[in-house]
Amino acid sequence: MKPKYLVRSQDVPSYRPANHHHTSNQRLIGPETTGARQMEVVLGTLQKGGGALPHAHPGVEQACHLLEGTAHVEVAGEAFDMAAGDTCFFPADAMHVFQVTSDTPVKLLVIYSPPYAESPDKLRRPAHD
Repeated sequence: MKPKYLVRSQDVPSYRPANHHHTSNQRLIGPETTGARQMEVVLGTLQKGGGALPHAHPGVEQACHLLEGTAHVEVAGEAFDMAAGDTCFFPADAMHVFQVTSDTPVKLLVIYSPPYAESPDKLRRPAHD
C-alpha cells in the first residue's frame, strides 16, 4: 500500500507555470498529492535563460530554496544573487522577478501559503502604460 503522506517526485506530473519561461514545475505537496489545504510545495526546474517575468501573488506568501544553480532575484525593489543553499522570501503582494544566471539548470523548492495552485486570480502582473 502506498503511504498517504509520502510523495516521490518521479510520480508527480510536471506542468509549465504561467508567467515563466523555460520552466517545468511539479506540485509535490497540495490537495491532489497529500490533501494539504494550507500550503503548497513545488519543485521547479528552470533551464539556462529561464525564469519568471515580473509578477506578484495577492494574499500569497512565497519562499524559494535554491537546490542547484544560481539566480538573480528582485523583490519589492531589492535585488540580490542566489546560490545553492540560499533561500529567499517574497511577501504577499510584492512584485518579484527570478532569473537563472547559471549555465546549468536551476532546481528549487517553492513554498506557497496559502496555496497558489496556478490560480489566475492569485497572479498580478505590472500595469503597462
